[in-house]
Amino acid sequence: MKEIKVPELAESITEGTIAEWLVKKGDQVEKGDPILELETDKVNVEVNADASGVISELLKEEGDDVEVGDVIAKVDENGEAGSSDDSSDQEDTEEQKEEPKQEEKEEKESPKQEEKQEKPSQDSSSSNQQKDVIATPAARKRARELGIDLSEISARDPLGRIRPEDVDAAASGESKKEEKKEAPKKEKKQDKSSEKTEFDKPVERVKMSRRRQTIAKRLVEVQQEAAMLTTFNEVDMTNVMNLRKERKETFQDKHDVKLGFMSFFTKAVVGALKEFPLLNAEIQGNEIVQKKFYDIGMAVSTDEGLVVPVVRDADRLSFAGIEKGIMDVATKARNKELQLEDLQGGSFTITNGGIFGSMLSTPILNSPQVGILGLHNIEKRPKVMPDDTIQARPMMYIALSYDHRIVDGKEAVQFLRRIKEMIEDPYDLLLEG
Repeated sequence: MKEIKVPELAESITEGTIAEWLVKKGDQVEKGDPILELETDKVNVEVNADASGVISELLKEEGDDVEVGDVIAKVDENGEAGSSDDSSDQEDTEEQKEEPKQEEKEEKESPKQEEKQEKPSQDSSSSNQQKDVIATPAARKRARELGIDLSEISARDPLGRIRPEDVDAAASGESKKEEKKEAPKKEKKQDKSSEKTEFDKPVERVKMSRRRQTIAKRLVEVQQEAAMLTTFNEVDMTNVMNLRKERKETFQDKHDVKLGFMSFFTKAVVGALKEFPLLNAEIQGNEIVQKKFYDIGMAVSTDEGLVVPVVRDADRLSFAGIEKGIMDVATKARNKELQLEDLQGGSFTITNGGIFGSMLSTPILNSPQVGILGLHNIEKRPKVMPDDTIQARPMMYIALSYDHRIVDGKEAVQFLRRIKEMIEDPYDLLLEG
């Protein structure tokens, strides 16, 4: 018998929740086959069988929390699929074959046994009574399964022989009696529970997923540990929108990907990070670690919660490369195909609430990063132009949340203004990004 344990997942992951069993007891598995899906703090991972054989036992259920090293299942390396079911079928057929012989014997012995039943001794045990009862082997087996005393079952057979249908009838009768007895108790319990609840109206309680618990925990930790502050600005999107409109068809034909706004802002972020490197750093103890790479996290909303996969080396990518990278990680996130390496090592994050219609918000830092840029909806608003005329322009509010422990307000404001300048002048963006 081989035990299957929760394997080592990653340095930062020591536990998870069983999201779904992919096998059931009696299934044949080969070494390396996925047997369950495990939900961790970051991604869902598959746990594979480390031996070939038949699943003999599942020790944990869906929804159970498990830790690395816990035994979750057992594999019989010498077993055959469905062997347990086959053996039970064989027992049934053997009992059926023996049943006629048993019935003949019982018919001959019935007079003696009836006499014994008429004069039972007061000192006899319940087990002896069970043996004295006339019943077919199939009925005895059925009674054992249902936990019913054969001596309390009345037989319909003229000879007093108890058959399986007599056991089932007795079981259904007992269940109805129990239901009648328990119904008033249940009603009373429900009444008491409704009196104690803090809500006067119906509610539904749903256990938080492990990922949602982790998100909640880390967001609170960031607010407690970081000196988080947010600065705002607004961007005139006219030039970028015109450029995108002119080039989007040729861009898609050439690169097989759409030209979106995220690639423009990613390029602008990289250019601004080069000018203000403290926003591309993190704090470790008493040291500031300035990163010389530009791995940009892209916040993606999924059914299980927010995840932040990373587009690597964004400073080395073209607009097409960035768009493909964003599309790739977003698709993986929504299809639950993200790997741990897709989420680790980001240096700065961009979150786009504008796709949901957000006008203005304060993004929360993605620890241990010290900066996050929030994008919002594009709306036409009146803007005073250099010649004092007022025009309706497509405007976007942008927000920069930063850790004031290492980033001063001056740097944060200048960083955000630099992004504004590059977005409003896409040619400058091409040079600086």
